[in-house]
Amino acid sequence: MSAAHAMPTHFRQKKNLEWIKHLVVIGVLCIELLPFYMMLQISVKDNTTFIQNPWLPPNPWIPDQSAHADIDTSSWRWSNYDYGIRLIAPYVANTVFVAVLSASGTLFFAIMGAYFFARYKMPFSSVLWGLFLFLMLMPGIANIVPLFSLLKGMHLLNTLWALIIVHMSGGQVFNMFVLRHFMEDIPKDFFEAAEMDGATHFQQIRHIVIPMCAAIIGTLSIFIFIGSWNEYLLPLIVLRDKELFTLGVGLIYLDGEYVKRWGLIMSAFFVASVPLIIIFLFCMKLFVRGLSSGAIKG
Repeated sequence: MSAAHAMPTHFRQKKNLEWIKHLVVIGVLCIELLPFYMMLQISVKDNTTFIQNPWLPPNPWIPDQSAHADIDTSSWRWSNYDYGIRLIAPYVANTVFVAVLSASGTLFFAIMGAYFFARYKMPFSSVLWGLFLFLMLMPGIANIVPLFSLLKGMHLLNTLWALIIVHMSGGQVFNMFVLRHFMEDIPKDFFEAAEMDGATHFQQIRHIVIPMCAAIIGTLSIFIFIGSWNEYLLPLIVLRDKELFTLGVGLIYLDGEYVKRWGLIMSAFFVASVPLIIIFLFCMKLFVRGLSSGAIKG
């Protein structure tokens, strides 16, 4: 009898533990999604509606109780999105241009460099690799002043190409570090067979390295793209003309210029976040596969 009574008790304790786990997960998700919810519901309001009801979206089924009869505080202001799209469309175009070229150029040179360090050994190559990795210890903010002077001397200030070149050069160390270890795990028999068939180095990279490292290359491309998309400090220092602003700088200036028009600001913020949401929705499997592909050896 005691065993019969113990089994339901153990089952109830296990179910209670599962409920606690689910509640914790739901609580964390609510905390994480609260800023996104606030951005969405504020983006369809005007200032009067936001001040009267900052936490809930407008409810068109509740009669308007505004003190001003000519102000409708119950309707959704979809015109905010039209304004937000027109306002930040040039910033989005500039950011996409910089992010795509930065990711493409960074991966191209990182794959070339990682292939060299993974396939060939030369005198003092380990010392060269160690000195190269030492660059990972240097904070990027420490190079702002000499970088600004260098870009000024190259007449690249106030150009999008300055951002692209800096992103391509600054992203080499980490990407080469990751790619080299994945390339070293590729069986050498593949490269030897390709060399016997007369394949050049570029052909070996195209037909062996890229297909077998596609998962991690895709993951790194997402990292590089998001890093370029969210860049703020460098565009703030380099760019001067408003038509060249990327999203990071453009949205900050929007906040300062229209600080009291919260609906317009939040609609612009939401439009700016849509590309990243789409990337994560369509590339999540590739992202997870790239992170986990190096977990199992053999």
